[in-house]
Amino acid sequence: MAKKTSKKPAKAAVTKEQVLEELERVKGPDLSDNIVELGLVSEVVIHKDKVYFAISVDPARAEELEPLRQAAENVVQELPGVTSATVTLTADREAGAAASPGPNGPPPAAAPSGPAGGPGGGAGAAAGPAGVPGVKHIIAVASGKGGVGKSTTAINLALAFQDQGLKVGVLDADIYGPSMPRLLGITGRPQPTQGNILKPMEGYGLKVMSMGFLVEEDTPMIWRGPMVMSAITQMLKEVDWGELDLMVVDMPPGTGDAQLTMAQQVPLAGAIIVSTPQDLALIDARKGLNMFRKVDVPVLGIVENMSYFECPGCGTRSDIFGHGGARSEAEKLGVPFLGEVPLHMDIREKSDSGQPIVMSDPKSSRAEVYREIAAKAWAGVEQEESARAAPQIVIEN
Repeated sequence: MAKKTSKKPAKAAVTKEQVLEELERVKGPDLSDNIVELGLVSEVVIHKDKVYFAISVDPARAEELEPLRQAAENVVQELPGVTSATVTLTADREAGAAASPGPNGPPPAAAPSGPAGGPGGGAGAAAGPAGVPGVKHIIAVASGKGGVGKSTTAINLALAFQDQGLKVGVLDADIYGPSMPRLLGITGRPQPTQGNILKPMEGYGLKVMSMGFLVEEDTPMIWRGPMVMSAITQMLKEVDWGELDLMVVDMPPGTGDAQLTMAQQVPLAGAIIVSTPQDLALIDARKGLNMFRKVDVPVLGIVENMSYFECPGCGTRSDIFGHGGARSEAEKLGVPFLGEVPLHMDIREKSDSGQPIVMSDPKSSRAEVYREIAAKAWAGVEQEESARAAPQIVIEN
């Protein structure tokens, strides 16, 4: 994660021309010319005295060129009127090619500076994904489409796992629509510890990292695939997660770059698929499930969210979106059905106010549903771990 340091804001507003002029002091990768003349600097974005830009490099040299990134960051932060600078290394275009402007926001697509290699693995990547230091297990909570309550499910499951005595962290990998700051009621910015390593935010005992902590809530993330992949890799590998039994990853909806990055960069212990009962959502859920199977990630099961409407006044039940579709789909596909979460006002209200139901109303039937789902999912993790550790008996003829 690119380091962000702060100083007292100055009165004069910095301009792009001033930033580029300062960057001419920074030599390129082979010291032949400066990074501006070499065409390595992306569109410079200035937002509220904060400067954002990326430097295009060969992904194979990302770790080697980390001092170049730091030098560029330092010269920009020295400018009057700059309160912070976020500089990243990107490999989304060939080094020296013309930069494509980012029209509505900073372009921090960063090639990983650690040993993980280029974005999304690819040629030359290690045979197996390396884990996140200190993190024993990683579970992805995913959905085939948006609007099914995946993030609400993810955070309540994280708290339910914590209730089982586990040390839990949450990575909000939904770059385009980060929800964790609001769901947990957390504000502020992650602070750097050593080098480029950030200290995660904390809420209700969970360690949390989200792009929502790094940009304004109304800032659109208009990023191409490599940018998303690199940002997720950085939040995984360049955050001081400490010792965790489990990391819950709130995935973006769909079956794109983020899911592939997670599968290639870290050994996922399993994936939980969230769907609503109707056929349209189940079609997309099936795609998500099959995607994880294709990349050899165990599917821990399916959760049917908004399974039925539970009237808070009279207690009657209505199957607004149908009922039982996810259970039937799980049986058809041969994966566990983890449980049904009702469509209830308390869940929605508590989520909007940053007080997840498992924490704010732990004795409610809604909280108990999440705990039951978490218990089944964790049993699946342990079962998968035991299967991998089991000795193989080879009979030679």
